[in-house]
Amino acid sequence: MKPVDPRLLRHASGARVHLAGAAIMGLITTGLVLAQAVLLAHLLAGAFGGAGVEALGLPLAALLGVVVMRALTVAAGEALALRAAATVKSQLRGRLVEHTLRLGPGWLAARRPGEIVTLATRGLDALDAYFARFLPQLVLAVLVPIAVLAIVSGADPLSAGVIAATLPLIPVFMILVGLHTRARTERQWALLERLGGHFLDVVAGLPTLKIFNRAAAQASLIKDVTDAHRRATMRTLRVAFLSALVLELLATLAVALVAVEVGLRLLGGGLPYETALLVLLLAPEAYLPLRNVGAQFHASMEGVTAAGRVFEVLETPVPDKAVPPAPAPQGSAHDVASDGFSLKNVSVAFPGRDAPALENVSLSVASGEHVVVMGASGAGKSTLLGLLLRFAEPASGHTSFTGVPVEEWRRNIAWVPQNPYLFAGTVADNIRLGDPGADDDAVRQAASLAGAAEFVEALPDGYQTDLGERGTRLSSGQRQRVALARAFLRDAPLLLLDEPTATLDAENADAIRHTVERLMAGRTVVLATHDHAWTAAADRVIELDAGRLTERRTPAMIGSGTP
Repeated sequence: MKPVDPRLLRHASGARVHLAGAAIMGLITTGLVLAQAVLLAHLLAGAFGGAGVEALGLPLAALLGVVVMRALTVAAGEALALRAAATVKSQLRGRLVEHTLRLGPGWLAARRPGEIVTLATRGLDALDAYFARFLPQLVLAVLVPIAVLAIVSGADPLSAGVIAATLPLIPVFMILVGLHTRARTERQWALLERLGGHFLDVVAGLPTLKIFNRAAAQASLIKDVTDAHRRATMRTLRVAFLSALVLELLATLAVALVAVEVGLRLLGGGLPYETALLVLLLAPEAYLPLRNVGAQFHASMEGVTAAGRVFEVLETPVPDKAVPPAPAPQGSAHDVASDGFSLKNVSVAFPGRDAPALENVSLSVASGEHVVVMGASGAGKSTLLGLLLRFAEPASGHTSFTGVPVEEWRRNIAWVPQNPYLFAGTVADNIRLGDPGADDDAVRQAASLAGAAEFVEALPDGYQTDLGERGTRLSSGQRQRVALARAFLRDAPLLLLDEPTATLDAENADAIRHTVERLMAGRTVVLATHDHAWTAAADRVIELDAGRLTERRTPAMIGSGTP
């Protein structure tokens, strides 16, 4: 791992001012370290030489001032470094969320959402040690030894030679230990990601686990993952402690060499007392920043490893760019209301799957046409909807909207999934996702059209009632009606629906079906379902089988049982 990851600085331009300030504080600290040693050597030599209080008063006051300034400078440098860390974390979190949204559900489906959550929270929080401890010490590790050697060379060239010969040993051992630690830290972080992702899955699926009496088994699995993370953490800490011992031992032996040769020459009368004191006071200061860099290196590795995972996500190409877009046809996305859309020999493949999810699918949907897509689970219905939503891009073939910017295309779509997600917010906020600029009257009208007004107005605070996470205060049918209200509010020319009644009882399913039929009026509709009841409202029924469009049947053929 590089001591300074340039990607951290490149992705955090707003922190450069604070980092520059921290570096300046490090430079001032270096000067104060030298001044402190010079003043202290002068005071001790004067005191042993019999100088009076009057002669030593001014140097003593200067020394106290230097000590206070050094403490203030170190505190200021740390504060600036922490500000830099906060800025970096904020920017990286924002970019991580933004890029994850751009990558879309298709990319996220292959990963645990809990891993992304762990990266954005616990992972990036660990960057505090990198910016507030490691980087300032790295600056001091460069400046202080050079400054000490410069001062000692002028006072005692022999001692400067000993320090210069022993200083490189510490970085060499730091590199060797760092190479050993890197793999352990990456394993520790991988286990933490796995633990975070699995724990989030368990919490989200707790009702299902309780029903099937599998909660205890999952608790045991979390315990196993936790134990593995604990063992990996302890192994990493063991290496860190041993490396600190090695660095301390090297620094102690190096200072001892300087002390021995200085002491022998001092006894022989070949070295002035004040010069000997200056060398002995500065020698530990030359090694101290390097020792601290080694210690802070281990403390910061978790954050840097997490940041590396974040950069992997940020450097993942957005699917729109994975396939060179074909030129946009005349009419483009904003004419979908009049032109419909088409697919020609489209195939969609996902990593890790032997067969494509869609294979050579050709389909043309006219404006205002209602198309019902049927097929067994895994036949490719959701992939077809994902393609129309631009959550997946074709591996081959052509669509009439391939060259259209994603956001421009999606502005023409209203989407009602099988399990609509309601966010922790008010009813009005959740409906207003369909049109963020809609006023309260428009929200109420959309709720009324979706058949949601009655139960919403019966809630304690009406449209301002907080639904809680995932809309836990509402039933499945009520959540579906809120999703339909979003679609009514969006008023888009293309309506996509995925099993809108699959999770509902017969009575609620029938009521939702009538509401959806009102929503379908005047719009182009693609509806994926297993339920043959939907075919009555279709202009055309198509079937998918193992990713292939194998059959086209009209509602009349379905009703007559024609094969």
